Amino acid sequence: IVECNTAYGGGRADTENHLKAAKDHGFTAIAPVDIMDAEGEVALPVKGGKHLKEDFVGSHYLNYDFTVVLSHFKGHAMGGFGGAIKNISIGIASSAGKAWIHSAGKTKGNPWGNLPPQDDFLESMAEAAKAIIDHCGDKILYISVANNLSVDCDCDSSPEDPKMGDIGILASLDPVALDKACTDLVRASEDHGKIHLIERIDSRNGMHTLEYGEKIGLGSQKYELVKLD
Repeated sequence: IVECNTAYGGGRADTENHLKAAKDHGFTAIAPVDIMDAEGEVALPVKGGKHLKEDFVGSHYLNYDFTVVLSHFKGHAMGGFGGAIKNISIGIASSAGKAWIHSAGKTKGNPWGNLPPQDDFLESMAEAAKAIIDHCGDKILYISVANNLSVDCDCDSSPEDPKMGDIGILASLDPVALDKACTDLVRASEDHGKIHLIERIDSRNGMHTLEYGEKIGLGSQKYELVKLD
C-alpha cells in the first residue's frame, strides 16, 4: 500500500504520524505501507502542460513497475468529486507536490492563502495525472469503490455523512472513462440522496477535469459498461 504525506496538516502530514494512522486503521495488518515521500521527491515531466511542466511525486514511486489505483469515489470540497484522476494526481504527489498542483504550479509551499481560478486547479490535476500515466504506460489499472457516497472527501476531518446508497465497484484501464461512468451512475440513480453529490460536483465544475483530461490524452469519456455477476 503506497501513499504520500499531505499538504494540509493533520495526522498524515509527516511520515511518523502517517504510518501510525495507517496502523490504527488496520492497513499495516494487510500489507506493507510505504510513505513514498519519506525520503524526498522526484519530478516527472508533464508533456504539453498548460499549468505544470513537472509533477513532484514521492521518490519511492520509482521503485515500482506496476500501479493498481484503488480509489474511493465520493464528493470533494475542491474538486467536486474524487476518483481515479484525483487519486493518481494528488495521491501520488509528494507533500510539496500536492501544494504544487493545488496552486496550479505557482508554489510548493502553503497554497491555501492564494488559490488559483477553479478551472486552473482542475486542469492541473489532469496534467499531474498525465505525468503518472506517461510514466506508467500500460502498467496501471484503476478500481473505484463507489460506496458510502458522501459529498466530502475522506481527507476531511469532519465529513458530511453519506446521503446516498452504494453503487458498487467499477474498474477500467481508462481513468477518464472510469470517472465518467461513476458520475453517470450517480446521476442515473433513483436514490434521492444523489442531489447532494450532484450539486457538489456541478458547483465545483468537476466535470471539467474529465473534459480537459480527454483533451490532453488521458482517456475517453465514451465507454461501455459491462456488468459482472
